[in-house]
Amino acid sequence: MRIDIATLFPELCESWLSASIIGRARQAGVFELYCHQIRDYAEGRHKRVDDTPFSQRQGMLMMAEPIWQCYKAVAGDRSPYVVYMSPQGKTLTQQKCRELAQRKELFILCGHYEGVDQRVLDLIVDEEISLGDFVLTGGELPAVVLVDGIARMLDGTLGHEESGSDESHYDGLLEYPQYTRPEVWRGIGVPEVLLSGHRENILKWRRYKKLETTYRKRPELLESAELDLSDRACLSEIKAVVDTHERLFPPGDADGSFLSRLIGLGDGMNDEEVQPENG
Repeated sequence: MRIDIATLFPELCESWLSASIIGRARQAGVFELYCHQIRDYAEGRHKRVDDTPFSQRQGMLMMAEPIWQCYKAVAGDRSPYVVYMSPQGKTLTQQKCRELAQRKELFILCGHYEGVDQRVLDLIVDEEISLGDFVLTGGELPAVVLVDGIARMLDGTLGHEESGSDESHYDGLLEYPQYTRPEVWRGIGVPEVLLSGHRENILKWRRYKKLETTYRKRPELLESAELDLSDRACLSEIKAVVDTHERLFPPGDADGSFLSRLIGLGDGMNDEEVQPENG
């Protein structure tokens, strides 16, 4: 996949997208990324790229011609899919990242100042994408976020084949809680099922916690999530517990034993050791 970013601040995009996982994937040839300075395609000694809007609005507007020349030079005889980062666009989602990751070529236009002359947008842009209902000083940060989200969907970017599929929003659900060493931190233990080494039980726990976390934090996501009959049965159980007690774990159950009993995994505790819930 090839991604081109047209911007007035290519160094901002280059800096972030050359680091960490995305930078390594880029170096490994998982995808190609090129950041282009729009000012290089402006005319005149001062390479001007903006002017006052005819609407008499305060501020400056990016001119159409430098953007058009940049696009023509980069695209050549190709026809990349063009995305304009704009607060007027549709909100970026995981599904949109997956869709764009299927494309061979992507041209991302970053606006600045008060925006871009509408005529060039009408001429070259296929889709406008936003990060949400708020305004930033430019499209560079949204463009970086978009590329990061797309690159993670490409084969070879993540180190483990399950790394992406287990993360929040991949299947419409939020991610399950994560723990690392030490096993006990400030008196709080890791759920015993995760220390058991029993893969089937661990997978069952993970799925259950994805459902529980999504229901508690973003219940609206469940309306479009990919759920089978087992998921729906678990979700009914979760709803009953959460709706009744406002939280899944009773007081004193930080190790997850209540959840273990609820889904039949077992926690190695005797019934006498289990503290009943108050209230």
